[in-house]
Amino acid sequence: MPPHPSTQRERRRRKLAVALFALVQAAAAVFFVVDVGADMASASAGWGTYLEVVFALGLAAGTAFGVYELRRSHDLLLSHETALASASGALADVIAAQFEDWGLTPAEKDVAMFALKGFDLSEIARLRGAAQGTVRAQMAAVYAKSGTSGRAQFAAFFVEDLLAGKVGGPDRADDVTKAGS
Repeated sequence: MPPHPSTQRERRRRKLAVALFALVQAAAAVFFVVDVGADMASASAGWGTYLEVVFALGLAAGTAFGVYELRRSHDLLLSHETALASASGALADVIAAQFEDWGLTPAEKDVAMFALKGFDLSEIARLRGAAQGTVRAQMAAVYAKSGTSGRAQFAAFFVEDLLAGKVGGPDRADDVTKAGS
């Protein structure tokens, strides 16, 4: 799922701002290194000049390291966003497959998804253009077909898969068992 256009614009603005600051910092580092080089070439290079060398080289190294770390952080952020999108898609796939396994009708699937998203019966009825009694009956059918006794247990059915690591990644149940021994 691609990011929202305003989020993409914001990211481009931030990238541009970071690049601009890095460029200014790099220009300052170059200026100070050249200035120190000129001072070193003159006959009057004293301890102050050597101190400037240390600061200029520190600025240059700090700039390079800062740019490297920003790049690495950006790549890590993109990696995490990709993993999150993958896990979100995997959860949606798990939910859809489970709804199929339970034999939910299209209306029951719709109502069940709204319930998982946290909508109450009156909101679901309004969103679907249905009577509250109809939605209540559909939710009762969902609970019966899923073998759950209510909304909390129904939602917990899917949260349990997330906590067990079954969605968007390897099953970590064995790792947890081994760690506890």
